[in-house]
Amino acid sequence: MEQPKVVFFDAVGTLFGVKGNVGKIYSNLAKKYGVEAEAKELQTAFVKSFKASPPLAFPGLDAREIPNYEFQWWEAIAKQTFAQVGVLENFSDFSQFFQYLYGYFATKEPWYIYRDVLPVIESWHAQGIEMGIISNFDSRIHAVLMALKLRDRFSSITISSTVGAAKPDPKIFSVALKKHRCQPEEALHIGDSLNEDYHGAKALGIKAIHLKRKHSILQE
Repeated sequence: MEQPKVVFFDAVGTLFGVKGNVGKIYSNLAKKYGVEAEAKELQTAFVKSFKASPPLAFPGLDAREIPNYEFQWWEAIAKQTFAQVGVLENFSDFSQFFQYLYGYFATKEPWYIYRDVLPVIESWHAQGIEMGIISNFDSRIHAVLMALKLRDRFSSITISSTVGAAKPDPKIFSVALKKHRCQPEEALHIGDSLNEDYHGAKALGIKAIHLKRKHSILQE
């Protein structure tokens, strides 16, 4: 294909992934609060809760309100996850535990960069190709990218919670394109979700690559 003006990437599951899986992390962190739960059961419950949740997007909200809504969105998923495995009531203070859990995922500790990422982005950066991120994640992505030392390679970050629309909604792709003053046919989007990334981008006329990762946040 012709060299694109800008390459957009999905974040979680494309640039970086969760070490092990979410269930293992939930299980390990819960132990610090005296609560025992099987990692495999937590992972199954997490996937179910995550898939049943509404999009991580809050149209019409003042920007100052969004971080609180992001926090509540994830807290609801975590509560449902631990409730499904029957241990929610075992926490003496679930709110305190979730504060810790939420903050943990804003650090580099639970994440790792996929092996093929750095060579690719360094090559495109050397060629002068603009790069951006389009993600259905929340505001913690900025802290995570900084912690993983990836932030300086991306000239734009577009996330669903602040745009008010989540992939595959064309609005989030349109917002990202405007940041680069780019037409859809001049861009390429790479992501691990067939529906959200590949079909979402293609619907707007953006060239797309479906990246099939072995591990993702929803890995069971």
